[in-house]
Amino acid sequence: MSSNHQQANQKDNHQAVTPQTQHSFKQQPELDFWQIFNMCFGFLGIQFGFALQNANVSRIFQTLGASIDEIPILWIAAPLTGLLVQPIIGYLSDKTWGRLGRRRPYFLIGAIFTTLAIFIMPHSPTLWIAAGMLWIMDASINIAMEPFRAFVGDNLPKSQRTQGYAMQSFFIGIGAVVASALPYILTHFFAVANTAPAGEIADSVRYAFYFGGAVLLLAVTWTVVSTREYSPEELAAFNAKQVDAEDETLARTRTRKDYQFASFVWMGLGALLTFAIWAQDLDKQLYILSLGIFAFGPLQLYCALRLGNSQPAERNKLGMVFSVVDDLFHMPKAMHQLAIVQFFSWFALFAMWIYTTAAVTSYHFGSSDVLSQAYNDGADWVGVLFASYNGFAAIAAIFIPMLAKRIGIKLTHTVNMFCGGIGLISFFFIKDPSLLWLPMIGVGIAWASILSVPYAMLSGMLPPQKMGVYMGIFNFFIVIPQLLAASVLGLVLNGLFDGQPIYALITGGILMMCAGIAVLFVEQKIVDQNDQSAAVNSKTNLTTKAANKVN
Repeated sequence: MSSNHQQANQKDNHQAVTPQTQHSFKQQPELDFWQIFNMCFGFLGIQFGFALQNANVSRIFQTLGASIDEIPILWIAAPLTGLLVQPIIGYLSDKTWGRLGRRRPYFLIGAIFTTLAIFIMPHSPTLWIAAGMLWIMDASINIAMEPFRAFVGDNLPKSQRTQGYAMQSFFIGIGAVVASALPYILTHFFAVANTAPAGEIADSVRYAFYFGGAVLLLAVTWTVVSTREYSPEELAAFNAKQVDAEDETLARTRTRKDYQFASFVWMGLGALLTFAIWAQDLDKQLYILSLGIFAFGPLQLYCALRLGNSQPAERNKLGMVFSVVDDLFHMPKAMHQLAIVQFFSWFALFAMWIYTTAAVTSYHFGSSDVLSQAYNDGADWVGVLFASYNGFAAIAAIFIPMLAKRIGIKLTHTVNMFCGGIGLISFFFIKDPSLLWLPMIGVGIAWASILSVPYAMLSGMLPPQKMGVYMGIFNFFIVIPQLLAASVLGLVLNGLFDGQPIYALITGGILMMCAGIAVLFVEQKIVDQNDQSAAVNSKTNLTTKAANKVN
């Protein structure tokens, strides 16, 4: 289907909004398969960037002279960049409207800068330049990625959002499998060298980055040119009367004294924790946690100063930083509950990403010697396992919307998270490494669900005018558990499990199941897609009856 034909169809579906009718309720039309496909196709390119980064950046760092101990601190760029960039871009995209719409300008800008960073990264002459390129690459990817979550919330009615986010999960899975395997494919099928002189990046990695950068730019550009967005007036009309789209965030307005008191509490707690880490000579990675706690204090003190004696109606005029922090404290109640679900989920994922190689090589292949054949055979097998769970996730993404229609979206996520939890725990019981692809079926199902279901639930509870900033704030609950896991998991393993990494996977499995239980307690006025459609239709009928009565 051509992009022009799709845009024409979509334009026909969109009802014109005049100044007289912009505040009246209009039911948001459903989009067809190809319109949803085009909306989400850009995520294929974004995942190419992420997968190339995840699979190859540590290799680049080591090639340029980084020691194993330096790699975690070099990698801290990724979660910290997302923590800072996503709420900012979400805030800005909420307030943007131009020829390219609301979200699409950020897709395009982020894609261009990411592509440039991807092309330059494998030519980094020194370690510090490579580290800097990682920051630029990750910031650019986040610029492109963050509005994609809000884009689905803007363009799809609630009855189709699970399908939209599942489509994103499908492209994430496909992109991760192909991009992660690119260096291997280039070496084994196209005879591209995977070795290079000391201090130089192998051709297989460089060519993989070139190909990945091109795919990223083309995929995102396709989404930009093949889709359109609803205007702010149209969105206001669609959401004027919807049952679950009201802003419930200002149940209690946070005052200047609230911010002042909290700022000193956070700074005091952060300072005490930092001192304790220094005095006890604890793992230096714990400074990430303590300094992060401290930094939240000055941020709230800034908000107190900005707030001054302002009236509640003036809060939206106090600037971006204040708005983001203030919105953080006025999240809908259900978003707080989803944050707990995300905490358990992403702590478990980070434990898996960090420790699967060490667990499989030591527990299943019987070696922790990085120079041994057994260790490297195990590490290669882990690469295959990671590719397989992304492939299983792409398949699972097709079926998640169907399951959600039958048993409800919350119970769907519970089932999926238990599949992932059981999968991770079973690493302990499966002794034959050739069978470890079986647990990855469950992990892939959980991964597809984590990337789709919480966002589908979240989008239905947010005020539409703040969809972008709240999607950015939601990223906090992805980053914070990763930072916490990086800080404390090593201490937990050494203190409780004699440093055996297989227990990190068991811990991750238990936490995944905790996430599955926690989602059952998320309060939503409308959760199931059938209920959503019924509620919208009911509201439409009520509006029609009222209009007839007036006539």
